[in-house]
Amino acid sequence: MKKKLSILLAAAMTVSLIGCSGGGGSTSEPAADSEPAAAEAEAPEAEAPDAEAPAESGDAAADAKDNNEYTIATIVKLTGVAWFDRMEVGVNQFAADTGVDAYQTGANTGDPAAQVQVIEDAIAADVDAICVVPNSTESLETVLQKARDAGIVVITHEASDVKNADYDIEAFDNSEYGDHFMGQLGEMMGGKGQYTTFVGSLTATSHNEWVDASTGRQETEYPDMELVSNKNETTEDSDIAYTKAKELLAAYPDLVGFQGSAMTDAPGIARAIEEAGKEDSTYVIGTSLVSVAGQYLESGAIDEISFWDPALAGYAMNELALKVLKGEEVADGMSLEAEGYQDLKLVDKVFYGKAWIDVTVDNMGDYDF
Repeated sequence: MKKKLSILLAAAMTVSLIGCSGGGGSTSEPAADSEPAAAEAEAPEAEAPDAEAPAESGDAAADAKDNNEYTIATIVKLTGVAWFDRMEVGVNQFAADTGVDAYQTGANTGDPAAQVQVIEDAIAADVDAICVVPNSTESLETVLQKARDAGIVVITHEASDVKNADYDIEAFDNSEYGDHFMGQLGEMMGGKGQYTTFVGSLTATSHNEWVDASTGRQETEYPDMELVSNKNETTEDSDIAYTKAKELLAAYPDLVGFQGSAMTDAPGIARAIEEAGKEDSTYVIGTSLVSVAGQYLESGAIDEISFWDPALAGYAMNELALKVLKGEEVADGMSLEAEGYQDLKLVDKVFYGKAWIDVTVDNMGDYDF
């Protein structure tokens, strides 16, 4: 049996679970008494992305209204998956805490064109702000500019290269997160052997930045590791990840390392690992949630997952949007209420938090959402 990797970071996190809102943006009563908390992580050093400085979306300070007069739409990559179900918990909690008419919506497919249409609908509904997690940042630039031209505040997440947004907010520096993955996988593999990487989309900014940083570290620090079939695209579909992992295991008999990016990647890979009976001879890591990956952590088909709490990210996006709408100061070093988003680092128009968490079978019970 292979040795389980010790976690680098662990902290208790209690969560407020509340019901999902309807399409009209109504809020739900909390289902639990505790508030979400995220683990602390060391502040990453981030380099400025090549993006334009934020433009003003209007005279927010002069036009500030009461909270209950604002409408904020959060538009996610895909509805009906655990990651964004969890994000909706944070959006709803923000609405309950502040009185803002905040709601979450999205398409039932990961197609960027479908996401464009959801944003168009929000513009037509004359919302005050749009918070969006892009499937493809490039594909949304035109419609996001349209929103801003209409005086709508635009906040993005997982889109550090965005141009047509007031601000982007990240749970951490993406390069630091990807570098961390290779540190974990490289240690598990003893610095040698074949490995592969998966992304939800070849146009997903964050996924590609994670993988690029990871493979970059491998080339310099673990030269005896060999990358095969880089960036297998899964369109955020566990079944596709499963099928591609099976194909790779057949094509590369010596393949032992797998790094996933989408929440569904590692569980899909793990299914193929279990079918092949290779739980003890392979190493699987990636971004996921315990609710999706837990059974594979227990079986050993997944060795470690990392994530940031999507509920806190949803809350933080809405907090930032409200600050911009009310004309409050938005600057380097500011703190939001969402845990992990204190003392934010601002580079150009991207805010970086300190909010990733590592989970193994040993501490998975602390993060069962």
